[in-house]
Amino acid sequence: MNGTGSGRGAGAGDGAAAPNGPSGPGGDAGGGAGKPGRIRTGRDLPAAVAVGVALGAVVIGSLYFVKVLFLVVVLAAVGVGVIEMVRAFAVRDAKVSTPIVLAGLVAMLAGAYWGGPIWLLGAFTLTVLVLLSGRMLQGAEGYVRDASASVLTAVYPALIAGFVPLMLSHDDGPDRVVIFVAVTVCSDIGGYFAGILFGRHKMSIISPKKTWEGFAGSVLACVLCGALMVRFLLLGQLWQGAVVGVVVAVCATLGDLVESVIKRDLGIKDMGNVLPGHGGMMDRLDSLLATLFPVWLLLAVFIPV
Repeated sequence: MNGTGSGRGAGAGDGAAAPNGPSGPGGDAGGGAGKPGRIRTGRDLPAAVAVGVALGAVVIGSLYFVKVLFLVVVLAAVGVGVIEMVRAFAVRDAKVSTPIVLAGLVAMLAGAYWGGPIWLLGAFTLTVLVLLSGRMLQGAEGYVRDASASVLTAVYPALIAGFVPLMLSHDDGPDRVVIFVAVTVCSDIGGYFAGILFGRHKMSIISPKKTWEGFAGSVLACVLCGALMVRFLLLGQLWQGAVVGVVVAVCATLGDLVESVIKRDLGIKDMGNVLPGHGGMMDRLDSLLATLFPVWLLLAVFIPV
């Protein structure tokens, strides 16, 4: 699953500045002293494109040939994300039971696909109870720290990923999933190139390489993609797809910023290095996770099954 907005220069015009730029790392590049310049990207673009194309092929191939196989793809991707989250929390001595979260992830995905929302909620609740009870047996010291990290991992990414099988289980599920993935990817692409070409005004101190020009590019790309895909894949209205696009652009950017805050607090640059040019799996899933529920809900309202 390819997503948007990592700490490696994606989404809403994220890009790494030249090390010797006027603001140092993360500052503006390309301008003289005291002169704002466009923010440049530090991403390994060829590697990022190659990985993105490969992931896209896996997504499309599994979706339209064997729907259940796509659940395996989701399980593998989110499972790697869970492991990355557990290792990241360990930097601050927070302990999370990887086997319990992974078992809960399997139960949530399977329950959502074959049982619906109630089974997803039930599997999540049981996972949290087992996590809290299991940690209790190890004593009181550090319990709140470990329990908080455990519940967060069970929610982000495991529970949120459960909305993929909820979307996929319908007859037109593959089309809905494609819309979700494609519009979110467009947030990355539109923001990336708009940020490179026009990015001058920084958007957030949380992620200083993001620009408002890049965000505008994300919105434009998402609106165009959403309007066309909802119209031609689900026979919805152009305005409905445009609304989906705007919501995705906002949520994808927020998802990127949320992961940036997590990484800054933990003092790490990337969640992992499994994807060349992208970083870790969570660096690709961050925006997808943030847009998944809103897209599922909007499509369910606009084009009921």
